[in-house]
Amino acid sequence: MTLPLDTMSAPAPPLAELAPWQAELGAQFPIVTGHPDVRYLDSSATAQKPQAVLDAVHRYLTTTNANAGRGTYPWANRTTEIVEQARERLKAFLRDPSPHRSTVHFTSGTTEGLRTVARDWLTSYLRDGDEIVVPFADHQANAVPWLEAQRLLAERGVRIAVREMPYETDSRDYDQEALARLVTARTRFVAATHVHHVYGADMNVHRIRAVVGPDVVVCLDAAQSIGHKPVDLGALDVDFAVFSGHKAMALPGVGAVWARGARGPAFEPGGWSGSPNTSGVVSLHAALDWLEDAGLERIEQWTVGLGVRLTDGLSRLGSYEVLGCPLSLTAESTVQRRQGIVTFRHRSIGSNDLGFILASHGLMVRADGHCQGHAGEKDSSVRVSLHVYNTPDDIDHLLEVLAGLDRES
Repeated sequence: MTLPLDTMSAPAPPLAELAPWQAELGAQFPIVTGHPDVRYLDSSATAQKPQAVLDAVHRYLTTTNANAGRGTYPWANRTTEIVEQARERLKAFLRDPSPHRSTVHFTSGTTEGLRTVARDWLTSYLRDGDEIVVPFADHQANAVPWLEAQRLLAERGVRIAVREMPYETDSRDYDQEALARLVTARTRFVAATHVHHVYGADMNVHRIRAVVGPDVVVCLDAAQSIGHKPVDLGALDVDFAVFSGHKAMALPGVGAVWARGARGPAFEPGGWSGSPNTSGVVSLHAALDWLEDAGLERIEQWTVGLGVRLTDGLSRLGSYEVLGCPLSLTAESTVQRRQGIVTFRHRSIGSNDLGFILASHGLMVRADGHCQGHAGEKDSSVRVSLHVYNTPDDIDHLLEVLAGLDRES
């Protein structure tokens, strides 16, 4: 397998150099420090919350709590201001290339955000005979809404073609050469994922623009990248970015759709806008501040380094298959690393059973099909997903338990 130059990376980052920094940050998570017998390894499902986020929400609820945009008294005015400030904070956090033109709409999370883009924007944008490209081996949240849009359009007599995003067989990255052959003059929209929720790969979305041309709208599922690594929307050159706050250390029930507004009509969610999740918005603003102060570059280095430690250990055990690019398993590899997500199977123990076994050892992992679309993995697997509060000791304990099962099988 020949890999593009931008999938090559430097050797694994040395965890020892970052250990003092990590220890200081890890101590700021009450649920982690309060349960020293538990190793939480499921941050792709939801990330834990630092004390600063909890404090911000408590402070808001005990000093300012009101409904945004629904009153003229001081608390309501202040809450409205808080929501507007959070929109601008998010733009700055994502290095918005056109903050004067772009918009941010808060949602309950990635799934609702993508469905909103599909129902309220895409169905108005597309015309009969247009084509869209959908990644059916990614999360269902980035597949089902586009099929729903196709159905809604068909009910109005508008026929669109849904093309399947091609993947490289070995690396599981998007196949850019095959995508170039797939794109036609009628291609209007491409849905993509920044970091794959099963394979842990950065899907090299920055290469898509050169393939599809200047006019195609690109919508990015950033659920596994925002809050886990630096995200520069200008460099990615996408038109929509959608994510869930709870995966980025905010409270559950808040997310956002960022719309660049450079291609096609302006994005506006349809229908009447109800009361915003003000507590969630407050938590998101606080989480973005915390993540930026902590240093997203170092967070990425730390989680990638832990992933290297895990894949290297798994590669030495005979009974485990690691999903995703097989060339990036060992510590000596220079191939692009997994972004803090490592998914694997035991060759004889079912993944659901393996999940229960690991839980009995205090290891909290995800063990199921991971909500992949129809072109994704057919068999369940165990996913380990990491964040800054995880340590090398967590990985070593996991490997020790897995090695014991390897000897028994």
